[in-house]
Amino acid sequence: MAWYSARQRDLPWRKTADPYSIWVSEVMLQQTQVATVIPYYHHFLGRFPTIFELAHADLQEVLRSWEGLGYYGRARNLHKAAGIVVQQHGGTIPNRWEDFRSLPGVGDYIAAAVLSMAFNRPHPVADANVRRVLSRMLLIEDPVNRSTATGRFLEAADRFLDHRRPGAINQAMMELGALVCRPQHPLCRACPVTDWCSAHKSCQVAEFPKRTARRPTPVYPTAVGVVFKGGRVLITRRKPEGLLGGLWEFPGGNIRDGESPETACIREIKEAVNLTACVDSRLCRLRHAYTHFRIVMDVFCCSYVSGRVRLNGPMDHRWITLEQTAAYAFPRANHKFMPQLREYALGRKAAHHIQD
Repeated sequence: MAWYSARQRDLPWRKTADPYSIWVSEVMLQQTQVATVIPYYHHFLGRFPTIFELAHADLQEVLRSWEGLGYYGRARNLHKAAGIVVQQHGGTIPNRWEDFRSLPGVGDYIAAAVLSMAFNRPHPVADANVRRVLSRMLLIEDPVNRSTATGRFLEAADRFLDHRRPGAINQAMMELGALVCRPQHPLCRACPVTDWCSAHKSCQVAEFPKRTARRPTPVYPTAVGVVFKGGRVLITRRKPEGLLGGLWEFPGGNIRDGESPETACIREIKEAVNLTACVDSRLCRLRHAYTHFRIVMDVFCCSYVSGRVRLNGPMDHRWITLEQTAAYAFPRANHKFMPQLREYALGRKAAHHIQD
């Protein structure tokens, strides 16, 4: 605790006791690096400073503020949970485990972190940083990336929990893992607990933590079509549940075995929105990684040929100008080709002027 008091990073969510702000920070920090989260945290709380503003906001506004942070299910669940807190708890975030843990998107880690930090409840946390510290200190053989080992690490974390300051000791353990007890090249000379670290005393630091081998990440080829009709392009909104739920995108999907990207693009447009289109040119090929898979995306610029939009899967559609895309929340993969798309559209517009 003395080390944490002297060496902790100056992070904005450590300067508040507001349960809502702490909750927002913990949701954002799931699977996202601190440096990435900080500007989003400030922007989000500037737009939704209280749980009431968040609960009464349109989901599209919330997704727009989350745009680029990824893992959009976090934003959807936070928005839904805020509505429940306002409707069922009068806007007061519940401080009992059963009540808070039952909210959408609140798992065991989020519940323990927020309740300990905001309400001083004695719940230990065992995130990746804490597991690494405990694994080395106690020579725990259980793999840190195996879900079945969660109970073992929580039990170990509970042994070190200071019931007078549970939030502070939880943060201190996480900070120790983030700054000193790192996965590679840990800074043992700067560590305040080497006298109690079994891995350090037995010269086994490099052998811990244990991990199970991960399966190779699957890669899926996909095709996306930007359909131009006059000066507008077609966008569709995904269903609210599932991957990228509620976001807007250009129609497309996976390329089938033996199928060319161009053919897949035209087929996907027809299947998704019932339009016949033709490919004018390939805009680019890009790669994008999700949590459990990666995609190689071929993006095509297409022209509308015939048909009326009839949706098969997406919730909604719009014909918009490229300037209007800023008002819609798009997945990060779509943002990667937006600059090239705008450049292409300018050339397309100039060519039409010359023809006229």
